[in-house]
Order: sequence, then structure tokens, then C-alpha cells
Amino acid sequence: MTAPDHDADVLRAGVAGTTATDVPSTQAPEQTRDGGQRLQLFAYLQAPEHRTYLAIMRLFTSTLLADLSAGEVGAALAAAEREGRVAPGESDVDTVIDRLKQLVKWGNLVVGRRETIASSIAEFQHGSVRYQVSKLAVRVQRDVDALLRVPEGAREVSRELLPAIDRGLSRIGAALSDALTAEQRDPRAKSARQAVERLAEQVTTVFLQHAELAATVRDFYAYLGQVVTRHQLAPEEISGFRNLLVEYIQMVVEDVLRHTETIAGSLAGLASARPELLRLLGPADQLGTDVERARGRTAADWQELTDWFVDSPGRPSQVAALREATARAIGSLLASVKRATSGGGLVPGRRGELLKLAKWFDSADETTSHQVYSAAFGLHSARHLLPAPDYDSDNDKVPWRDGPVLDVTVSVRSRGDRGARGRTSRVLDDPMTEETLLAQARQADERRSAAVAELAEASSRLAEQRLSTDALGVLCELLTLAMAQRDGSDDPGTALDPVHRLRVTVHPEPGRETRISSAAGTLTLRDTVLEVSGDGAIPETPEPVR
Repeated sequence: MTAPDHDADVLRAGVAGTTATDVPSTQAPEQTRDGGQRLQLFAYLQAPEHRTYLAIMRLFTSTLLADLSAGEVGAALAAAEREGRVAPGESDVDTVIDRLKQLVKWGNLVVGRRETIASSIAEFQHGSVRYQVSKLAVRVQRDVDALLRVPEGAREVSRELLPAIDRGLSRIGAALSDALTAEQRDPRAKSARQAVERLAEQVTTVFLQHAELAATVRDFYAYLGQVVTRHQLAPEEISGFRNLLVEYIQMVVEDVLRHTETIAGSLAGLASARPELLRLLGPADQLGTDVERARGRTAADWQELTDWFVDSPGRPSQVAALREATARAIGSLLASVKRATSGGGLVPGRRGELLKLAKWFDSADETTSHQVYSAAFGLHSARHLLPAPDYDSDNDKVPWRDGPVLDVTVSVRSRGDRGARGRTSRVLDDPMTEETLLAQARQADERRSAAVAELAEASSRLAEQRLSTDALGVLCELLTLAMAQRDGSDDPGTALDPVHRLRVTVHPEPGRETRISSAAGTLTLRDTVLEVSGDGAIPETPEPVR
């Protein structure tokens, strides 16, 4: 006994391989979803009933090809409800159906149907509608479970994978040569297929090893960046981080640098044979071309692997980034050690006192917290009896514990006051730099004087002369000032260089065209007459009267 179900028809049509035009569908396939739709797969993690959703998704992802009904899910949730892992009442069938429908709406589950024997319509509806997990939802739940199992400490870097990657790349070259040789003899022979399988095995192994290595390096340095940027570190923490940085990171960096050269050489050797390698590792005929391939089957995968070890123009490798991150981490640790040993100046640090006060606030109830606040900071209750003045932005109806968080500066945390420390640095006398700047200024003045003299000499026959680049620059500068002095386009304009006694005058005259040739090009002024007057000499400074 079955009933027509639209979602089940869509699911069966997708399994049978029909197109979207054959069966009407209200939900786009997963491979055509945009980013916003795919992000809805994470919605159940922030829902108020996230514990129930997590239990349901773990039930569907615990076995392969899970095909469960609402009754089966409710029975599994009943055991979780007795153990206290889900809220009471979540195992009710109606509630379970609502949760399953919501997961279907988000895209985590898909609806199916199969024939069933039922004694009532309600039992038929609950037993015949089956639910299956989607492909992307499996990945989301797998990442969520992995994240919840991750400890807070540092993750060990898989250094032992570096020599394995080095050996694997060498074996890929040998396996590729064997596969090409076997293909030339007989492409359909069993030996040729076995050679391609061995090649695929080596490629998959190398990329899996590199993915694990890159993930451990990223996780380790993310933890490292989280802890070394803290301003206040306890002495035992500083000792632990010192061993971590000085010993462990040095060992990691040395291993990476030792194997990078040989790995880069192997990748350079495989670069020329990459097209043949990708051709031999083409998609299997059973799966078709529209399928998610394993790593190492595309040119982008090999380029990503190469960029991890080899620098390229404008794009440093991850090995270079690892060295830079290590240097920054060691510098941050040295700064933390300096702050801890110096004590922050003459006034002792207030870190311990602030931590003790925070502990009192954490363990106090509402009434005691107000009393502790008044005693610690010399203030009374944050609830005011009168309205706040106009210039005060605080809300008198909001307690201090619910108000905005104030950022405590470093000086207040370490010394307990806001006074400035230190002194301003003195200005250093640098005679060499001063002489260099004076020489550059003299050279610039000499070039401008020569350019002005050239303009003054060519003033009577400006259209016939070929000006230098500096002379054209001075002329354009004065020409811009002259045009800016005009009130309208029909008015004349003039500009004067008072230092070199050179004047440029612009007269509008329709039909006239002025051409000025130079080494940088030709300047053409239409409907304009240009006049240059002056000798270009620097006026002599009169002698001072004694």
C-alpha cells in the first residue's frame, strides 16, 4: 500500500538519472546550490533544539545508507531522552516529525518512501515516509563531531609525513614512467591497468599525506598565535611556551627546510609530465565526468601542492610563511618575557588583584556583586534614583553588569594608573643625511635655473625651438598658473616666476594655433597665443648695509 509523494518521486527520479525537465522539482540539486543555500546546512547547530538535531544527525550518519522513519528516529531519541542527552518530550512522534521536516527544509535530510504494511492511516504515514541524509550534511556533521572532540591544547605537527611525501613524489615519477611504457605496448592489457592503478595509489597517498601535514601546521600555528599575543602570561606558561618555541618549533622548521629542496626538485621534474599524468588519472567510466574527484586529479591540485613548497613571483610559499610566523612568535614570546621580568616599572603589577576580584564577582550572587563593586571601585549602585543628565549616555534602567564592556588599557592592568611612562626620544643629528638632502636641493635648483634660461633664450622663436623635458615642465607649470588667473575663456592670463624673472602670458585669439616641440612630445594650444618674456636670471641679492 503506497501513496503518491512528490518528494519521493523526485528522489527516485534523481537516482534513476532523469533530468530536471522530466520530473518537476521544488529543490535544486546540491551541486547547483549557491553559498547561501549551502550555509543553511549549519542552521541546526544554532537552533534552540540543537541537542535534538545533533542526536538525529548522528543517528543518520552513524551507518551507511541510513533509511529511517519518524517512528524509528523517535525510538532512538527515547533512549537519549532517558539518559538526559535531549530535552523531555523530544521523542514524541509529532515532535520528531516536526524536527525531521525542518531538517529537510534546511537540506540536511531528503525524503524517500517505500512500501509498508500498516493497520491505520497514521501508522502508514509514519512508517512509509522515510528519511535519508544528504551528501553535504554528512560532511557537516562529520566536521562538527571532529570539532567537538578537539582538545584546547596545541596539535602535534606530523613531521614524519615530510620524508614520506618526498619518497612518494619519487615513486610517482617511476610509476608514471612504467604506466606510459605499459600503455605504449598495449593500452588494454592487464599490466597497463595495474600500472595506472599503482600510479593512482601513489598520487592519492601523497595528497592525503600533504593534506594531513598542512592541517596540522595550520592548527598548531593557530594555537600558537592565540597564546603568544596574550599580554599577561604566568611564569609557568612562559616556561612552557619557551620550550615549545625554542625546541619544538625549531625542530619543525628544520625538518621542513631539510626536505623542501628535494620535494621542490621532484615537483619540478613532474611539471613537464603533468599533462600525461592527469590523462592517465582521468575519471572512471563508471562514474562519469560530473563527479567529485580525489585530490591530485586536476592541475589546480598540483599547483596548490607546488605553491606550498615553492616560491613564485609575488606569492611566497607556505614554507616562507612558516618561517615568518615562527620569527613573529619568538619575538612575541621575548616581549612577554621582558614584560614579566621587568614588572611593568616601579609600581607592581595588578594582574593578581584583578584576577582575585574577577573570581569574587564570578562566585557572588546579585546582591553581593553590587556590594563588591561598591567596595572595590568606590561607587554605589548603578541604578540611579534620578534621571541621568543630558550629557550622560548611560541608561539608568540597565544595571552595570548588563551594560557595555569597558576595555581596560595595558597601563591600568599592569600599573593601576593611566599616567604616561617614559620620555620622548631626542632628535638625532645626522650630518650625512643633511648633506645629501642639501646636495639634492642644489641639483634641483640648478636644473630649474637651466630650464628657465632655456625658455628665456627661446622666447622669441618658441615655435622653432625643441625644448628639453625640464624646460617643458617649467613652461607647463607657468601655463597652468596663467590659465588659472583668467576669469573667463576669453580673458588673457599671466604667470610670473619671481625667482628667475620669467613671465608667461596667454592671449585667446580664434584661429591661431601654437605648437611647442620638446623631447617629451608636442604641446598644441588651439585658439591661443603664448608669450614668454624675461631674461631668466636670478636677481642679485644686495649687500647688507653695515
